Amino acid sequence: MVRNSGPVLHYAAAYEDFRTRATRAGVPVYNQLTGRADMAGKQYLLDLSAAGHPVIPTVDRAQDVARLPEVPEYVAKPKAGADSIGLRFLERAELAGLPWHDGVLVRPRIHFRYEVSFYFIDDTFQYALYAPDPERRWKLERYEPTPEDLAFARRFIDWNAIEHGIQRVDACRTPEGELLLVELEDLNPYLSLDLLDADSREVFVANLKASLRALTESLEMPAQ
Repeated sequence: MVRNSGPVLHYAAAYEDFRTRATRAGVPVYNQLTGRADMAGKQYLLDLSAAGHPVIPTVDRAQDVARLPEVPEYVAKPKAGADSIGLRFLERAELAGLPWHDGVLVRPRIHFRYEVSFYFIDDTFQYALYAPDPERRWKLERYEPTPEDLAFARRFIDWNAIEHGIQRVDACRTPEGELLLVELEDLNPYLSLDLLDADSREVFVANLKASLRALTESLEMPAQ
């Protein structure tokens, strides 16, 4: 079970070696190593954006900048980045000077109403937290999602198709009220469990144990 390991960016080669050996040996890993989101890099943001999903528009080539909306500022960050490392805010005219060949993602800077995170174990929703102040991303409070909110989050959980694992769907609420995906953390999501009440934490732990048990049972060989 991978937890509290920090951004893979800092030990990418070792992590890839771990993935390769675990897959080759058939060792069960939690989260399962089949994730298509952050676990596999940031390409999924480009794929989802190109496919028309409700994602902040994202490009990684200079020739695709025209696909981005006209806004005062854009966000550029390394394609292999994490935790806002290398994050830059640029005007549109400055995008031409980016080192695109080094791997960079560019998105419009959205002045959203707030960010909200939906936490799942397997495909089951657990709880949601949000940051009511856009300037204080990690000053989180409990959030009660609407059915429409959960339908939004679940479409990305379904797309990712991890049977056993913890996933966090991060989204932002635009001034118009729309939710847009910021990222889908399926490797080692920070859970902010300290912000939950004791009963909610106990429920989460019980569900996590059940998920781990289901993973191991799914790997047991049938009796001969």
